[in-house]
Amino acid sequence: MTDHSPSRPKVQQDALLPRNTRRSLPIALLRAREAVMTHFRPMLAEHDITEQQWRVIRILAEAGTVDASEMADRAFILAPSLTRIIRSLEERGLITKAKDDNDGRRVLLQITPAGLAIINEVAPESRLIYETLEKRFGRERIDQLLDMLDELATIHD
Repeated sequence: MTDHSPSRPKVQQDALLPRNTRRSLPIALLRAREAVMTHFRPMLAEHDITEQQWRVIRILAEAGTVDASEMADRAFILAPSLTRIIRSLEERGLITKAKDDNDGRRVLLQITPAGLAIINEVAPESRLIYETLEKRFGRERIDQLLDMLDELATIHD
């Protein structure tokens, strides 16, 4: 009798390679990001803001005027995508862009009062989501996780 059950491929395991993808750091980070974002996406959708647009206006609200290339780095958005996002936010009156007077190659971004209004509308809902996460995991554990992620982010430096 022939066994027709699907067989798993034989993969040579390296001592450093996790035996299970659930213990893979890149996959675990993506899984955690998706789990967290499932709480935030509906809130952003209610305000007709994408995740990437939210990152841009949040950074501008926090930092003031930001150079477009610095924004790409801080928001983790590729330059071609950022160009489209900037255009959309500018058309909606949420940000302004201007050439730097001292260096015409640089594009400076700034949040508008309408952009700040969106931040202020979303902030209470965002705060509730953070409170829910804090109730589940505790403020100290979240702070520890954020510290560890900050440290992990420096491995490419």
